[in-house]
Amino acid sequence: MHALSYDYSPWTFWNNASAEEHQAQIEHQKALAQRDGVTIGERAFLSPLANVDAETFVIGPDSYVAAHAYVTGEVSMGENCTINAFTVVRGAVTMGDAVRIGAHTSILGFNHSMDPAQSVFRQPLSSRGIVIGDDVWIGSNVVVLDGVTVGSHAVLAAGAVVTKDVPEWSVVGGNPARQLRDRRDGVAGSSASTRPEAGLVPAVAGPDDGLVPVIAGRDAGLVSVVAGLATVSANDGGLRSRLAAFADAARAQATDVLSRCWVGEDDGYFVDRPGAPRTVRAQCDAVEIADLLLGSAPPQLPASEQARRLAGLQDPVTGLVPEFGTQPDASLEFGKGPATYHVLSVGYALDLLGSGFPHPIRAVANTGAAELVSALDALPWRKEAWESGAWVDAWGTAAYWNLARQHHLAAAAAGSSRLDSLNRVNPHSAGSVEALFGWLLARVNPASGTWGTPAHDTRLKVVNGYYRLTRGTFAQFGLPVPHVENLVDTVLEHAADPRYFAAGSQNACNVLDVVHPLWLASKQTTYRAGDGKAWATRQLEQAITWWHPGEGMAFSASPDSGVQHLPTLQGTEMWLAIIWYLADIAGHAEALGYRPRGVHRPEPAFSLPRL
Repeated sequence: MHALSYDYSPWTFWNNASAEEHQAQIEHQKALAQRDGVTIGERAFLSPLANVDAETFVIGPDSYVAAHAYVTGEVSMGENCTINAFTVVRGAVTMGDAVRIGAHTSILGFNHSMDPAQSVFRQPLSSRGIVIGDDVWIGSNVVVLDGVTVGSHAVLAAGAVVTKDVPEWSVVGGNPARQLRDRRDGVAGSSASTRPEAGLVPAVAGPDDGLVPVIAGRDAGLVSVVAGLATVSANDGGLRSRLAAFADAARAQATDVLSRCWVGEDDGYFVDRPGAPRTVRAQCDAVEIADLLLGSAPPQLPASEQARRLAGLQDPVTGLVPEFGTQPDASLEFGKGPATYHVLSVGYALDLLGSGFPHPIRAVANTGAAELVSALDALPWRKEAWESGAWVDAWGTAAYWNLARQHHLAAAAAGSSRLDSLNRVNPHSAGSVEALFGWLLARVNPASGTWGTPAHDTRLKVVNGYYRLTRGTFAQFGLPVPHVENLVDTVLEHAADPRYFAAGSQNACNVLDVVHPLWLASKQTTYRAGDGKAWATRQLEQAITWWHPGEGMAFSASPDSGVQHLPTLQGTEMWLAIIWYLADIAGHAEALGYRPRGVHRPEPAFSLPRL
């Protein structure tokens, strides 16, 4: 055995314990390592007072688990990670390197079903898993719920209840947790250790978790006291307050926006606008709007029922989702018709509802590297850059679902032996994703940073296609885009075109397809950042005036665009996301109090393995 102090301060063990105590710890680790699925790195420490009862458990070098920690499920810790005293880590939890978790915290990578027809304790558990990046600081008494991804370099303030994904570098706090600031933000004339607006209160602690992150003050979660806001110039013209008012109005009227597009017949469904036909996308846009503004599923139906309906639309043979009114058959083909976009809209709607596709998207899963390269070569890049980019977006997203999402439990009970056989197919062809990125990097136009050559009559499609292509590939998988400065020049030249961006001429697609590439580029370079911010601010000032009370937003700002000038679910969903991106480039996104989590989520959805 060893001195009790090491169980509670294990960072001191290897440098201070005696040889006999070292040997006792080694024997303790050997006993644990005899279990299937347990891997223990060098100089790791596991307190004998901790209960490590995981199905699989990986702890990297120089990581430790302190006394009275409770670890179950499938848990993986990288190097230099900590699970401090009395902390609970359960379910499917994956940590990168240097993840520091304070005492009395709960990381819960599983959940209960809540069907009202049955007692909760009799219902099955579900697990979407929790993924925590590198260099993450989690304070004491934090709760992280199933399905959350915490980006690298984030800080979760003490007492936070984290229910949604946390972007890289974010400092979050509160219940439910929301973003308070960016960890990289500095304040002129102050150091990170002394500036009071940082909201980090030092506590007496050892090297295990450094300072316990605490958000100071009763109203610390309010955007009015978020770190760095005191430095915002008074010359913003009141934009920040107008953004907050816009978001408050949208949240207050969200149920009205959804209700006007709800049709009560045939068990109920959403339409894009009153009188429009029933579409799959309308159901998905309703889910996205409700998640963004209400933090829940649309109130018309329980989330479980909405997920069941959407999942039930998937064709088990191809894995695609046909439009309402059509039957899955041999003509259902990836790359043709609305089923291709449904890979995005249905997949992310299911994700927001805590579910997923019940079957692999086999139209993509069965594509080998050579076949994929041939398909990419055959796309009409010179004439239809947008169509080609949209194909890549959907393919990359289908590959993401196949790689990252567990199949819905309902698929296991899905009938015939043919389906059983299909469900055993490997949901991802080896090397195909690598072939995709290799092809894209080899074929990009270095002069413009795009796929396709922009000119006066082609720039719209090239830039719009760039957005779709990079959304489903580089952005979704967290990889840097190539030739980023030339790309910025291309996009800003297009953004100056009055045909698409003069006041009153904008539509959601055109603005989104500029702001997202600019935002993505800003994560790699500050080149022409001032130009991008000025453009984003001008567009933002206009966009927040286009809200129709109780109805939402129209796809197009132009009165001459016919039905596209009428408020719709699609227009509302897209503009809410666009406004966030514009506000983030302008430096005011926190005033909105929301952040996209679905199709337009800003943070990567999946990280490919690194060497």
